[in-house]
Amino acid sequence: MPWFALGRVCVVAGVVYSSAVFQPFPGDIFVNVAFALVLAAMVVAVEGQLRATAPTRILGALLGAIVGLTIARAIESGLFFADTGDRRVEFLHSFLLIVLPYLGLMFGGRHGEWLEPLRFMSLFRAAGTERRYKVLDTSVIIDGRIADVCEAGFLDGTLVIPQFVLKELQMVADSGDSLKRNRGRRGLDILQRIQKMSGIEVMISDVDFSEIREVDLKLIELTRSLGGKIVTNDFNLNKVAQLRGVEVLNVNELANALKPVVLPSEIMRVFILKEGKEYNQGVAYLDDGTMVVVDNARKMISKTIDIVVTSVLQTAAGKMIFGRYIEAESGTQPVAAVGPQPVAEHEDAGRRVRATPQA
Repeated sequence: MPWFALGRVCVVAGVVYSSAVFQPFPGDIFVNVAFALVLAAMVVAVEGQLRATAPTRILGALLGAIVGLTIARAIESGLFFADTGDRRVEFLHSFLLIVLPYLGLMFGGRHGEWLEPLRFMSLFRAAGTERRYKVLDTSVIIDGRIADVCEAGFLDGTLVIPQFVLKELQMVADSGDSLKRNRGRRGLDILQRIQKMSGIEVMISDVDFSEIREVDLKLIELTRSLGGKIVTNDFNLNKVAQLRGVEVLNVNELANALKPVVLPSEIMRVFILKEGKEYNQGVAYLDDGTMVVVDNARKMISKTIDIVVTSVLQTAAGKMIFGRYIEAESGTQPVAAVGPQPVAEHEDAGRRVRATPQA
């Protein structure tokens, strides 16, 4: 930051000194100094806007302006036979010199991302072999389910691992917190597992956006430049990417879509794992992690029972199923295991009944 401030001071001082020496407005030096200060302020303001612009867009704008100026000069040279003294011809020349560089500047600035190495190389590939890029973020790598999705063949195209994502993953793996360290190492193991899969192409991208600090925004810009999709399970990144017009593949949404569909009055077999929050409730979980809350099942903990589904609740966190224990509902009780029974010897009425155990 001090270097930027020093550079701005030097520019302002240089413009003011130049204006004071050469005096574009002869006479009063204060007018020339004020004019120089206004020009320097405009330059600093433009520089502040350029800092938030990607270098490829700036380079594209400059190349577009140069191309537009070259075309304008070529048209002017082609009209050598025209009367240069005619005011209409002079206006046409000035119009072309202003409009064509402006159009080139705007077009080059809007499409400057094509100057990035990956996009530029895609221009020389055959149209039939266009690669579909899927950019992975840190959260989906640490989550680990992406490896199972790839192994099942539900994700095609080229998986792109940005270098800044690898750096963030390495920082998590080197963290002093044991939980974060284990999560980071698990993410690195998941990447190695994906790289060893046959039929899966993994590409490490060195493209970085130094002017952008947030990793999520870097992911969005990289995905937009590649024309691909972001693979994530981060809710906030999902929303920001959609607002910026980037397609997202959310692993959590895929998992929710693959959960089994149950309807009220259907019979399910579940394993009661623990006690519920309400009175006489039991809680079970399906294989995909869906919670099942069962009424009248508190006494059936650690047992597999049949239940009747009463309702299904869809929440932001997922799906919850509510049901009732059908044995308790019908009034029948489980048969208890019994051991050897005593043999009773009945005597005449009014006498004592004496029970002797069976040998």
